[in-house]
Amino acid sequence: MAPNQTPDPSKQRMLRGPVLMRTAEEKQQSTYDQRLFELGADHDWQHADPWRILRIQSEFVAGFDALSGLPQAVTVFGSARLGEGTPEYETGREVGAALHNAGYAVLTGGGPGLMEAANRGCSEAGGLSVGLGIELPHEQHLNEWVDLGINFRYFFARKTMFLKYSQAFISLPGGFGTMDEVFEILCMVQTKKVTNFPIVLIGTDFWGGLVDWMDNQLVTRGLISPEDTDLYLVTDSVTEAVDYIVEKHQIMTDGRLAARGQARE
Repeated sequence: MAPNQTPDPSKQRMLRGPVLMRTAEEKQQSTYDQRLFELGADHDWQHADPWRILRIQSEFVAGFDALSGLPQAVTVFGSARLGEGTPEYETGREVGAALHNAGYAVLTGGGPGLMEAANRGCSEAGGLSVGLGIELPHEQHLNEWVDLGINFRYFFARKTMFLKYSQAFISLPGGFGTMDEVFEILCMVQTKKVTNFPIVLIGTDFWGGLVDWMDNQLVTRGLISPEDTDLYLVTDSVTEAVDYIVEKHQIMTDGRLAARGQARE
């Protein structure tokens, strides 16, 4: 026998957008569209989570639209505080030029210092220089050597663009921001969220202590596998860095590389 499903009259049903609810609450006094059109000068909604979701979505859409046509590209990170006149800045310019000469566009965080150096080297060599900036508490603008630039509000949207639209990673010396990027990339490659992604750390004096610590602590204690140290190259040579990336890409099967290679033929 079928169960008796006679609705309880005390349980009213109500549509709230696409959701049907059975509720005994007091009848709602207005609808969403009514409240929209009656909204006055209260702009608190601009800081509410639903509006943030749309803003985040817009950043992804803008990034995908702007970067979808990029050729093969390499992301270069480094300190915003090491400016022109430092050895690291000159190395950054060499990196940018060498990457262009090897057939790559250059992506950076778009800021000053070593980011500017890589953009500058690429631009001066006649390459495509891209800057993905980020909103920070202190004023920072895209450097003048950026040919294609986008400013982001959200770090995670910006990081997605670096991962999606570059095929290798070079890091010059830097601070917390640079360290964040290095370890995020290492984690993404180690866990195969990103495949075929060569990583180069330029500056043996700067990176040597960190690499030794990873060997002595992370590998020795079994926190990472010994082969995880093969995920990156540490060098002082710009030529070796770029050659390493080119060589790795010749034997890699990443669909992004194959598609872009065919597009150039």
